Amino acid sequence: MAEKELSNVLGGISLLRRLSISTGSFCLKDIQPSDNREWVVTNGIGGYASLTLLGNNTRKFHGLLVASLQPPTRRWVFVSNLVEKMSVDGRTFFLKNCLRLVRNRVLPEFIYKLDDVTVRKTLWMPHGENTTILRYDVSTDKETCLIFTPILNSRHFYDLTGKESISFSSENNDGCVTFKPSNAEKTLRIKVSGGWYESKGDWVDLRYEVDRVRGEGWQESVFQAGDITVPAKGGAILYLILTIEEKNYDPSFEFEKEVKRREAISRRAGLSEEVFPLLLAADCFIAKRGLLTTILAGYHWFSDWGRDTLISLPGLTLVTKRYELAKEILLTFANYEKDGLMPNAFIDQTSEAIYNTVDASLWFIDRVYQYVKYTNDLRFVERVWDHLVSIIENYRDGTEFGISMDNDYLILHDAGLTWMDAKVDDEFVTPRARKAVEIQALWYNALRIMDVFSKLCRKGEGYGRLAEKVKKSFLSQYDQQYDVVDAKDCSCRPNKIFLASVDFSMINKNLREEIVHDVHDRLLTPYGLRSLAMGEDGYLGTYIGDYNKDLAYHNGMVWPWLLGPFTRAFLKSRNYEKRWRRYAYENFLKPILNSLNEGCIGNLSEIFDGNKSHAPRGCVAQAWSVAEVLRALVEDVYYIRPRFENVFYL
Repeated sequence: MAEKELSNVLGGISLLRRLSISTGSFCLKDIQPSDNREWVVTNGIGGYASLTLLGNNTRKFHGLLVASLQPPTRRWVFVSNLVEKMSVDGRTFFLKNCLRLVRNRVLPEFIYKLDDVTVRKTLWMPHGENTTILRYDVSTDKETCLIFTPILNSRHFYDLTGKESISFSSENNDGCVTFKPSNAEKTLRIKVSGGWYESKGDWVDLRYEVDRVRGEGWQESVFQAGDITVPAKGGAILYLILTIEEKNYDPSFEFEKEVKRREAISRRAGLSEEVFPLLLAADCFIAKRGLLTTILAGYHWFSDWGRDTLISLPGLTLVTKRYELAKEILLTFANYEKDGLMPNAFIDQTSEAIYNTVDASLWFIDRVYQYVKYTNDLRFVERVWDHLVSIIENYRDGTEFGISMDNDYLILHDAGLTWMDAKVDDEFVTPRARKAVEIQALWYNALRIMDVFSKLCRKGEGYGRLAEKVKKSFLSQYDQQYDVVDAKDCSCRPNKIFLASVDFSMINKNLREEIVHDVHDRLLTPYGLRSLAMGEDGYLGTYIGDYNKDLAYHNGMVWPWLLGPFTRAFLKSRNYEKRWRRYAYENFLKPILNSLNEGCIGNLSEIFDGNKSHAPRGCVAQAWSVAEVLRALVEDVYYIRPRFENVFYL
């Protein structure tokens, strides 16, 4: 879609221009292909397709059809890649060698030039289906042929395949070639009109360079099937369908359907054109868990994590006006509440819920509050009221993992239950046991929210009184900027920013400004906040080194999602004045937005190295990175506040 057309889809004058801010270069940029950049498209049930921009596999997670067999988990690689060739005037070209540029528009586009032949490839996955469709627009007066050689696999995306460890039986029936792997119940169907298949095959080796650098398994064998040849006359539009669904596709209909679905997301949000890439990025994390709705934490390998889902919810669903999805996601996690705890994660291989988190339940209460600030839906509060009460009572009286209210009214918890939960050899790298600072901020915030809800819904009482005891106790102990309160741990980490960013804060303006100043000076980078300040004991500035990478994960890596609470805390301390909102955009958000054209195009990475040059690491597309940057942009920089926000400040 051209930029002019896109502007018509989104409508509205640029909100950044209203603030006298240059929109910069993060919108709709033509991108030079390389193996250092990747792309990903998703299907809304956990499946995806993803390769480098040059069309190579540098990770075991890469593939053209990675299906979700138990949505949104059990991700299974069926098609690793596709060798694409074109025959013109008796000469055969590999398309990947003729790739000139990539465009990240409504759908990703790949532009190939072969002498006077131009091929534009677009690909997508029909929403809710384990299918990848590739569209080839061929511009030439010559008669040509496209030749496709599928590279097949059949494994869970964490595993690697040995040579001839599985077999594929195949059939060729009138434009549809089927492959049945010996280790899976599903059958792969490759469909193309007007082509013919030459039945042959051989095993070839793949080497995954990114996995090798990460210290993971990086070698496997894949099955290279025979050639599918399709005549392509001038002006032809060809479709190739990769699917495990038992469905007859009309690919041109599916193309229009997916374009319209994406355009509708943008229209519903009612935002302006510079936000379009973030809206599409936000959509890719929303997925179905059976009949329920959830948020996947990141691509390629994360499933739905409770903490990540709840932190991401406002940015992915509320500022984008997808309120029904927000409600469905909250109900999904309410259904899994157990003894006051929300799931920390769902295991990809089994979909089993695990509950080892102290903050997810407190984030749940906050996210119900954010939802009603946008919708005024107090009936929903009544619907989940018993779960909210269960969280407070279990945290007060005690539940699993050593979570309980201490005699000083602060929350105790075991090691490894906060978001800084990496382990090496069964030892937590950043244990942060007992009284982590952000848990106390979230605990007080949750009690104040429950006080508001109890008055509006006329249910329960005493939450406000308990909140005041928590505040008094906390302030009597917080005489320095501790990361863990009772341990008097003064390590400079970003967790204290939540004292200043939550809706109901225990701290005064002076302390808020001191915290914001310290975080700004010691932790802020162009791509997020460092998880530990440079110069602190244990700081590691690069993710990859002569040590286990998990040692660096929360000890110096930069986390983009923390830009959200930091931007909010910064602007709260400056009363959201227009000049400071301009400053926040230029200095806090614009650099990370420009990275939408790097790494995984159109998306934001999980982490970056703490040292310059801040190389992107971890998941190539992370939900809370996108969500908190988008939320901060809309709520804090544009200052488009929740419609009913003032109703719920009592």
